[in-house]
Amino acid sequence: MQFLDVKTDFAFKKVFGSEHSKNILINFLNAIIDFENAKVTDLTIVDPYQIPLLKGMKDSYVDVKAVLSNKTKVIIEMQVLNVEGFEKRVLYNAAKLYSNQLKRAQQYTGLEPIIALTITDFPMFEEFDKVISYWNVREKDTLLKYSDDIELIFVELPKFTKREDELTTITEKWLYFIKHAGELDFIPVTFTEPLLQEAFNMANTAGLPEEELELQSKRRDFIYFQKGAVEKGRKEEKMMIARRSLEQGLEVQVVAAITGLSVYEVEQLQGSKQKSKNN
Repeated sequence: MQFLDVKTDFAFKKVFGSEHSKNILINFLNAIIDFENAKVTDLTIVDPYQIPLLKGMKDSYVDVKAVLSNKTKVIIEMQVLNVEGFEKRVLYNAAKLYSNQLKRAQQYTGLEPIIALTITDFPMFEEFDKVISYWNVREKDTLLKYSDDIELIFVELPKFTKREDELTTITEKWLYFIKHAGELDFIPVTFTEPLLQEAFNMANTAGLPEEELELQSKRRDFIYFQKGAVEKGRKEEKMMIARRSLEQGLEVQVVAAITGLSVYEVEQLQGSKQKSKNN
């Protein structure tokens, strides 16, 4: 068997945002989001997945939108590329979904809560190791909550490092599915939950029409080509900053901490700098 790489946007929406994904999405949201004393019991998927068109692929923006039974609106995005301004886009999309509820002459009391769930294939917050983090509006010193109406939730896949034999919860299994499905040749034997198996079946490339499989493959190749270009650009920028910092006389360990490069990489730069001077 071979499965779609669910980290790519169209494949993610196929699994979680198709017409037949309702129960899968309910199970996934209940596993990922801490709803405290409540659970999602029903939802409506907005704009279900259709076979994608690749025209204008560079500017494609794909997400999953759902309305829960309590009228809370959820927007879910899978993001592979760490593009400039991404953090602001997440906030903008949440605020836009919230404000667009209000029609002319309606009262503000009619606004329903918004949850923006963003899954990234890159680290977002270097300050902590939490895989799932929750963000909302609070008073700066007392942390008193102002409102639950807009909540941002981030899932950082690189921080999830458990192997298949270490998985103990449904949350961990869903994270493993998203991160690794595209690398697997079979459904893991420990994934006995019916909805997880159904998600694997929806991602199974054997069930896809040839046209859709080709489009999904092209989309994946395009995204990872772009990811490589972005990462290469950032690495080159870090190297440039490191060179300038070394020229200013900063210690290797300090330069490594500033740039995020390894001590070895900075030492290599320092050695190259010394060689060029000697020549």
